[in-house]
Amino acid sequence: MVVPIFSLKLNNKICSRTVAIGKYDGIHPCLTAATLAGKVFIHNPHQQYSFSGTGRTDIEPVVDSNLSLLNINSVISSLTTGSLDSSKESDYLFVGTKTNILAYDVHNNTDIFYKDLPDGANAIKCGNFGAIQDPVVVVGGNCSIIALNNIGEEVLWTVTGDNVCSLELIDFNNDNLNELLVGSEDFDIRIFKDDEIIGEMSETEAILDLVKLSPNHFGYALANGSVGVYDKNIRTWRIKSRNNAMAIHSFDINADGVPELITGWSSGKIDARNIKNGEIVFKCNMDHSIAGIINADYKMDGIDQLICCSTEGEVRGYKPMPSDVINLTSDRNVNQDAIRDMSQKKQNLMLELSNLEEASKPSVQTKFDEFGEQSNGIPANTQIQSKFCTIFQNGSIKGHVAIQLKTNNNTVIRAVINFAEGIFKGESYVVHPPENRLDSQLTIPLFLPKDVAVDLHMQIMVGYENSTQFHVIEQTRLIPTFAMYKKVDLAEIEEPKSFVTFTISERIQRVVLWINNNFILDEEYEADSNINIAFMALRDNTYLIFLMELNGQMTIKTDDMELAGNLIQSLCTNLKITDLHSNCDFPKELENLQQILIQIEQFNSVRQQLTSQMADHANLIRSLVVRAEDSRLMDDIVGMKRNYFELMNMNRDLINGYKIRSNNHKELLENVKSLNQYIQKAGNLRMGKYKSDLVSSARLAIKQNNSASLIKIIKTGSP
Repeated sequence: MVVPIFSLKLNNKICSRTVAIGKYDGIHPCLTAATLAGKVFIHNPHQQYSFSGTGRTDIEPVVDSNLSLLNINSVISSLTTGSLDSSKESDYLFVGTKTNILAYDVHNNTDIFYKDLPDGANAIKCGNFGAIQDPVVVVGGNCSIIALNNIGEEVLWTVTGDNVCSLELIDFNNDNLNELLVGSEDFDIRIFKDDEIIGEMSETEAILDLVKLSPNHFGYALANGSVGVYDKNIRTWRIKSRNNAMAIHSFDINADGVPELITGWSSGKIDARNIKNGEIVFKCNMDHSIAGIINADYKMDGIDQLICCSTEGEVRGYKPMPSDVINLTSDRNVNQDAIRDMSQKKQNLMLELSNLEEASKPSVQTKFDEFGEQSNGIPANTQIQSKFCTIFQNGSIKGHVAIQLKTNNNTVIRAVINFAEGIFKGESYVVHPPENRLDSQLTIPLFLPKDVAVDLHMQIMVGYENSTQFHVIEQTRLIPTFAMYKKVDLAEIEEPKSFVTFTISERIQRVVLWINNNFILDEEYEADSNINIAFMALRDNTYLIFLMELNGQMTIKTDDMELAGNLIQSLCTNLKITDLHSNCDFPKELENLQQILIQIEQFNSVRQQLTSQMADHANLIRSLVVRAEDSRLMDDIVGMKRNYFELMNMNRDLINGYKIRSNNHKELLENVKSLNQYIQKAGNLRMGKYKSDLVSSARLAIKQNNSASLIKIIKTGSP
């Protein structure tokens, strides 16, 4: 498929997921990556930049003459390249840290803009986004997303559910405008059209990387070693490895016109997979963990090479084979694959035949006939009946969902293998009762951590008590979205004080149908004139109440703002409601928000004081160094010792101040994250333009430090 054509040793360790390629002069591709020392190296084998030593270029000599180092002097969290001017072919370099972003013109050795970002820059993507006319750089941070233009001005700001890990631009809905894919630490992939979420997919771990594969396909990598491909919002395949996926990339490795998903692993392995079925079409290995994968015409011969970088600074370039050579190799590989598949089928059939012969032996038959049961099979009409139920907390056992399995005859259930995403550790759970407790019925507890609809796949082993071989019956059941809520009597509970109210132009019967489909009920709920139904949350034993009148006015009572938002989003999606306005009041949540705003103001004040003190200490240190040196030149040893002793104390104070400032910054980030999450939860209480208006108004209120206005916006949706 590909052949290695060059290998480099750059003698600089590379940070994972901070590798990019940029044409800074508009012609020559340059390999760019972040180092562990807070620098960015640029490798240009085509020409040597003749910097004057000003700006951010490192004036210290480097071993490789093709290598230039840029000083960032901070831990680099993200890096990319791209152009912010459609009329120019040259790229800029974008470097993100935990506190700011730098846009840098490498060719002219100048800063384009430098912007402080309180939420940090965990991920950066440059390109055209939505209806914004010119290219922008999109930055994902602490529960927030911001888009900046070519002078660093904010042109879009919105919030997301958790810390952003990855970004990608793709025309998701085929409207000739790019939407933004956002992967975050809360295991969700969200699709943003401008500042509105138009789609959401749940995964089982944090989404570390996203890559566009085709107009309809994109690949993803998770923190648990899973990689896969989505066709729009439908997952076509995924695989899981014991190693971590460090980088994914799109590249046509076999010259068939369709790109493959290239994955670099922590073990040093690199593999290419077919985007339709996940089949491996190429693999190779490097000596160390992969830091990044890119493609570029690095040799300037008109053909793009696949460039793989390891964390130890090794770089390898792979060139695709000519199409005629690939065809010959493919034919040979197809024949080998066919032989391997047929050998596997033969082995499976031989094993099945051996099992049938063992079951039909007379000695085995006689042994089981003593119990009056068939030994080599179960009745042909054997079926498994399954039912979901909800169970209250009992002592130390928390409330949970359970699935009850039962056979329709005297066969027993020997074991059940369960597969489900996000429920079981390792995504599987095996239940096998002891032999003295085998029965035709079995109850399996399910503890659901999130309100997400999940497919539960079961492989049920059915036979007789004395069987040594069992029949496997497969069954799949969909666990409803709000399964962890049990219906209770409305008259017997204390109503929550918090609520959200809104009006919809839908028949009550459609809302009743939504309730029946999304909750587990012992019997179907029916209502004609109005809706009055209550549930208990099995996770924390709080209450949830639905009220709806004939005029369409609906009230959801719960003390959990996030739950209320999830219910409204699910209801609007089911009823195809695009715009929804609501009013709400969550006293406890808003009181917590007030405390967060006060703490943020206090932390900012402390940060300014610490910064001022640090500047004063720095001036004193300069003075002490000069005085100590003067004393040394004048042979005043006593004065020199005194000055150096004061310098040592001052340095100790600086270190202690830095520790305080670092802790203050961490607490500030946590509070800013909580603030952004409150805006996200308040936005989920609305739909469409009302949600966008709320986020924009909340952003303005935060900038103006107007907490009263922010509280009003969350309650009413408008300032």
